[in-house]
Amino acid sequence: MEIKDMQAFYAVVEEGNISHAAQRLDIAQPALSRQMKRLENSLGVQLFERGSRRIRLTEAGRLLYGRVEHILGMVDGTVREITEIGTGVAGAIRLGTVTTSGALLLPELVSAFHRRFPQVTFQIWEGEGARVLELLDNRVIEIGITRTQVDPNVFESVVLPEEPLVVVMNRNHKACGSLPDKVRMMELKGEPLIIPLRWKATFVAHCKKLGFEPDLVCVSDSIVQDVLCAKQGLGLALLPVSARSLLADSDLIYKKLVEPEILTHTVVAWLKNRALSSSSQHFIELFREMFLKKA
Repeated sequence: MEIKDMQAFYAVVEEGNISHAAQRLDIAQPALSRQMKRLENSLGVQLFERGSRRIRLTEAGRLLYGRVEHILGMVDGTVREITEIGTGVAGAIRLGTVTTSGALLLPELVSAFHRRFPQVTFQIWEGEGARVLELLDNRVIEIGITRTQVDPNVFESVVLPEEPLVVVMNRNHKACGSLPDKVRMMELKGEPLIIPLRWKATFVAHCKKLGFEPDLVCVSDSIVQDVLCAKQGLGLALLPVSARSLLADSDLIYKKLVEPEILTHTVVAWLKNRALSSSSQHFIELFREMFLKKA
């Protein structure tokens, strides 16, 4: 299998259909279809389920996709590291992030970095924590931003101090909590709640210990969507306290969740056994400068 076949297969899977992949690769759709058929014939297996408007992978196709993602990540990373030698800070920074940390950190961080190093571009993947670490392992990305613990034997990391979760509500929502700036978890009984998937299991377990099942009207990993839903009165949203910086709105009230308090933190990680590009090294230095001094 040649690299061009891997790139074509990867594009088809990522785009979801042949026509979009052909546009991305700048080749004719019939030619790409024939290339995929030749690939299946050379491997002796069926990679795609036929008869669906959107590409669906067979078991063999899913296995190949994981391997191809890893191989192309290594090839692209190696080419970038070699060509970057002696050229200074340029090229692209490839990073992955969980939604909550990405929304809170990346706009300010990327903008500041671009002002310092305007020749550097960014490729950003977004997913849950396990997916971000998988992309790191496969060398598809150089830097991962997550809220999960990372293995210190595998990853180098920078960890921001822990921050508490808060309850966000519309100002017109009936008073929740007997304290002006705090909400006891028991006081959330019977309230409609918007919970990020990341903290669902922990939150539900705490509620059950207190003797009630929470009323989850929405489970979402979109932090901006959660804030906006709370503003519209759908329910009370559980978010990290740093989310206050996303939407300064007089219609919203933020109260710290207590009894028990739930803490979270952001981790920036990269592989121990992989030399970072100079662009990524500068990116991590700027992250330390901007956010560790603030903490």
